[in-house]
Amino acid sequence: MVTELGHFALITALCVAIVQAVVPLIGASRGNTGWMQIGGSAALAQFALIALAMAALMHAYIVSDFSVINVAQNSHTDKPLFYKITGVWGNHEGSMLLWVFMLSLCSAAVAVFSSNLPPDLRARVLSVQGMIAVGFLAFILFTSNPFLRTWPAPDNGNGLNPVLQDPGLAFHPPFLYLGYVGFSVAFSFAVAALIEGRVDAAWARWVRPWSLASWCFLTIGIALGSWWAYYTLGWGGWWFWDPVENASLMPWIVGTALIHSAIVVERRDTMKSWTVLLCIITFSLSLVGTFLVRSGVLSSVHAFAVDPRRGAFILGLLVLAIGGSLSLYAIRAPALKAGGLFAPISREGALLLNNVLLATCAATVFLGTLYPLFLDAVNGPKISVGAPFFNRTFVPLMVPVLIAMAVGPMLAWKRGDFGAAMQRLYLAFGTCVVLVLVLLYITTGGPVLAILGLGLGLWTALGVLTEYADRIRLFRVSPQQSWRRAKGLPRAALGMTLAHFGIAVTVAGISVQAFDQEYLGFMQVGSDVKLAGYVLHLDKVERLQGPNFTADDATIEVWRDGRLVATQHPQRRYFPLQDQTTGMTAIRSGLVADLYLALGDQDDQGGWTVRAYWKPMVSWIWLGGLIMALGGMVSLSDRRWRIGVAAKARGGRIAAHAAVAGE
Repeated sequence: MVTELGHFALITALCVAIVQAVVPLIGASRGNTGWMQIGGSAALAQFALIALAMAALMHAYIVSDFSVINVAQNSHTDKPLFYKITGVWGNHEGSMLLWVFMLSLCSAAVAVFSSNLPPDLRARVLSVQGMIAVGFLAFILFTSNPFLRTWPAPDNGNGLNPVLQDPGLAFHPPFLYLGYVGFSVAFSFAVAALIEGRVDAAWARWVRPWSLASWCFLTIGIALGSWWAYYTLGWGGWWFWDPVENASLMPWIVGTALIHSAIVVERRDTMKSWTVLLCIITFSLSLVGTFLVRSGVLSSVHAFAVDPRRGAFILGLLVLAIGGSLSLYAIRAPALKAGGLFAPISREGALLLNNVLLATCAATVFLGTLYPLFLDAVNGPKISVGAPFFNRTFVPLMVPVLIAMAVGPMLAWKRGDFGAAMQRLYLAFGTCVVLVLVLLYITTGGPVLAILGLGLGLWTALGVLTEYADRIRLFRVSPQQSWRRAKGLPRAALGMTLAHFGIAVTVAGISVQAFDQEYLGFMQVGSDVKLAGYVLHLDKVERLQGPNFTADDATIEVWRDGRLVATQHPQRRYFPLQDQTTGMTAIRSGLVADLYLALGDQDDQGGWTVRAYWKPMVSWIWLGGLIMALGGMVSLSDRRWRIGVAAKARGGRIAAHAAVAGE
């Protein structure tokens, strides 16, 4: 009965979404206030209905209702409760239900928090959100229904893919989907603005918080996915330039450009047409990512769909959403008034350079990801585009982005002084040059690109800190005055500093991976291996019984300078239900370096395959991602967002200090 209730709620949600898509849009065109207000009520009703459907499917998993095909295919009685719950989105049908749940959550948030918006703009935004919901609810109900029954019900289920039975991957999809779907709000604002033919500073002030929140969630989602791949798959890597990984990276890159471009619209009333286009492209790339993962064109642990009908349906949605919005942009964008002029050397110029470079980076990833698929679709030669291509194209494009990141915030709006900006950065530049020369000397000309990458990371970090020190006039006034200025700075300024500093930390962590050390070979029980100053001693391997698996558990003692510093237990797990073997790595993690151990197969002589890595500063990669997300959240907490909202609600006046001074 609960399952049927969830199915009925999903059908009702589709009907409500149709109302949300049509009625407010007509009301806005006719100036009918009552019809326009229906959009908010429909958004809240749709959220409640989809939440009910989500709860119904989760209930079926918890009670192991194997009469539901989705549960029978992806769960098992013996599976731990935590993975029964997270298994809801560990499959195609459930993950798409999570997708529309996040979409309805965003629509409900717009309905609740946008009472200050002009009624016609609010109605159009919610209408576009409803249109997106109609497409994906129809996709679920007609091609990917998670509530279908089977009879007779099997005694037990097939179980979840063992690779997905991991806490990291359990939290990765919700954050990733919040990022993907969150950009639908910016997309809806862009389409609504094109319909109205008006983009101004107030519009940018409404768009930027939604874009920034989505960017934060997407940053966390990508970091969690990378971390999961690092510690679960046992190959020691954190990024493989897999098409599914690229599917999340592309909207993140363009979304980064969007939140910077919106600043220019807000502060200088220029770059309006470009910002609207970025809103469209960012969400369009999120839809492309959905197509890649859910259409069956890729084979991946992330890719669940194999039915061509599903791919055709999603492709049709892509054509309607992307083609329709870009057509509307082509028609209405020329009517958007150009804003104020600015010199090439200015804060606006730096942000424009940032946008152009980031857009080029995203285009490079897009080409490398989709070109092999395009050739395959037209029966062309099969080619593989992997890490070498992206490292040779994407990385060089990011270098000027990082260089400009330190200089741009030093420039004034409208017309800046490049010489004065560089004069304030001379200490940072000199420190970076000294670091690079010292490292080249110590490593006797070691990996030059890695050392230059470290220098670039330091340049970015010191540039960010110099800019912040300049804001609070550190060492130019008394410490008490600097502290008062620091407390008085808007949180958006601190958020920008944190986010940019997080990028510097990640760049440093990536660059230093060229210095890692690796051992791959067989070890007999009682044998030793030396790695990066450590001695690894395989003490024993014993068989353990888990809740739904058996494991070969290795005890490896880690010695350094004759002293036992750690005992690590990598495992090789066998899941009999799926007849599948996975690894469980053992990682001794720290800010300086990780000692990473993975256990492989046993050979004929009783030895065990052991993969060991010493990876310096690898945790900085994810630490930087968390600092970036924290910076975005700090910016979102800036009280001046709320002041601007209140001012708008009182009389349509946007207070001057509501403009974000973060960049």
